[in-house]
Amino acid sequence: MLTVDYDRLHLRPGMTVLDLGCGEGRHAFEAYRRGARVVAVDWGQHEVATTKRWLGAIAEAGEAPAGARYEVVRGDLLHLPFPDASVDRVMASEVLEHIPDDATAMAEITRVLKPGGRVAVTVPRFGPERICWALSDAYHANEGGHIRIYRADVLRARLSTAGLVPGASHHAHALHAPYWWLKCAVGVDEDSAAVRAYHRLLVWDLTERPWLTRTVERVLDPLIGKSFVVYADKPAEVAVAAAGLDRERSAAAR
Repeated sequence: MLTVDYDRLHLRPGMTVLDLGCGEGRHAFEAYRRGARVVAVDWGQHEVATTKRWLGAIAEAGEAPAGARYEVVRGDLLHLPFPDASVDRVMASEVLEHIPDDATAMAEITRVLKPGGRVAVTVPRFGPERICWALSDAYHANEGGHIRIYRADVLRARLSTAGLVPGASHHAHALHAPYWWLKCAVGVDEDSAAVRAYHRLLVWDLTERPWLTRTVERVLDPLIGKSFVVYADKPAEVAVAAAGLDRERSAAAR
C-alpha cells in the first residue's frame, strides 16, 4: 500500500532516495524497483532488519533494474547521517506526527536535499485523525504514538519555515478511515468480528485491486482520505546564490 505518488515525486532511475521512518519498507521497495539508489532509515531495529531482508529478496528475485542499489541504516531523523545536499529525493511517510521536534526533522530534510530536490511528506489527515482521537486514547496516547494532528496549512507553513517550497498535494486511503474509526470505537486492542471483516476487505482490495473499490476510493479520497500528502521542493536558487557568493569571495581574495 503506497501513499506517495512516485510520478508526482518525479522519481527517476539512478536518483538517490531517502525513505525516512521507513517502517517495514513499503516505499523503499517501490523506489528500488523503479531503479533508484535507496537508503531506508528507521530507528527501530526490527524495522531495519525487516526492510533489509525484503530488499534483499527483491534483489535476489531480479525485480529491480541493474543500476538500482539499496542500503538500510538505523538512524535518528533529528541527526541524519548524510552530508549536506547529498540526495535527490526524500520520502517521509507517516513519521513526522511521531516526532516532538518536527522543526528539526524538517530542517534535516532540507539540509540533505540537493538544491532542486523534492520531498514527499505524508501525515494523517486532520479530520479523520480527530475522529480517531475522539473515539480512543489508546489509538494515539502511547509510547511512540501520534503526538499531534497537522492541519494542511500548518504543515505547509512549517515546511516553508524549514526552507522548502510546498507544492502539489492530495489525499489517500479513504477506505482505511472507516476501518480505523470502527477499530477505535470497539477498542484498538479488542478482537472484533466487524473489524476482522473490514480488514479482510482491505486485504482483498490491496491484493486484487478490483475496479469497484479502486473507483470508490478515488471518489472518497478528497472527502475522507486517511492521509494528507504534500510535495515540496528545495529551491534551486540556493545553489546559484551560493555559487555567486563563492565567486565574490574569490574575487575579493585576489
